[in-house]
Amino acid sequence: MNNVTEFVLLGLSQNKKIKNLCFLLFLFCYIAIWMGNLLIMISITCSPLIDQPMYFFLNNLALSDLCYTSTVTPKLVTDLLAESNMISYTSCMAQLFAMHFFGGIEIFILTAMAYDRYVAICKPLHYTIIMNTQRCYTIVTASCTGAFLHSFFQCLLTINLPFCGPNEIDHYFCDVYPLLKLACTDTYRVGILVVANSGMMGLVTFVVLVLSYLLILYTIRAYPAESRTKALSTCSSHITVVVLFFVPVLFIYIRPTTTFPEDKVFALFYTIIAPMFNPLIYTFRNVEMKTALRKVWCQKLCFIGRQII
Repeated sequence: MNNVTEFVLLGLSQNKKIKNLCFLLFLFCYIAIWMGNLLIMISITCSPLIDQPMYFFLNNLALSDLCYTSTVTPKLVTDLLAESNMISYTSCMAQLFAMHFFGGIEIFILTAMAYDRYVAICKPLHYTIIMNTQRCYTIVTASCTGAFLHSFFQCLLTINLPFCGPNEIDHYFCDVYPLLKLACTDTYRVGILVVANSGMMGLVTFVVLVLSYLLILYTIRAYPAESRTKALSTCSSHITVVVLFFVPVLFIYIRPTTTFPEDKVFALFYTIIAPMFNPLIYTFRNVEMKTALRKVWCQKLCFIGRQII
């Protein structure tokens, strides 16, 4: 039996002044996310960088960032101005599915980018053969498929739960653990399956990423100083993004099905802060990306100028 047709999202705070401040802050963040990621996508697509696997994956990462944050942030921003933050049962399940789907894509693409760097640095002579165009498209397709399966099973576990009331979710979006807390049944077994699905996926992926970067660091020891510096500069951008995204994710999903007030703060890191800083991290630490930005946008501005004249 399911007596709940809608949920109440309690959000980040009930204080009016804090809500107004958060509205301005997260509205700015959302605009910055769109501007930064669109800038990267247009710059890569309109330049020869799109033919390089690293930037092909970065282009897909920027797209997944936009989709991922758009499943949560618009609702958060509008709710900060609303008196009552209601979400229907159907919309709640749809948000849960979309969030884990695009989040799963992001996790798998970050893994693909780490693999790309591993092949480029540890097996440079075989790089063009291993990371050919067909394989890159196959990796992205596999990432979407894996993310869909992860999200499907996550939602399947949640949809089968009975909700009899109360219907207040102590979060700013619909997620599994807050929903398990509201279910009027024993959720111990479901909680273990959720940890196995989300927590273990995040942990295994994080371990694979760490091992790949350790192998890269071990390999570049014998490189000349200039090559070593270039490799470290590229990898440091990836490592920064991985830490910014994975540490909060693991904090929330690797533990048993319990919720803490701090969860909402940690969730901000992977839903808003990481997608906002990813373009800055990859642009300012990457010479090729900065060169592409200058060429693409200077050409566009010059073309617009000639049209006006």
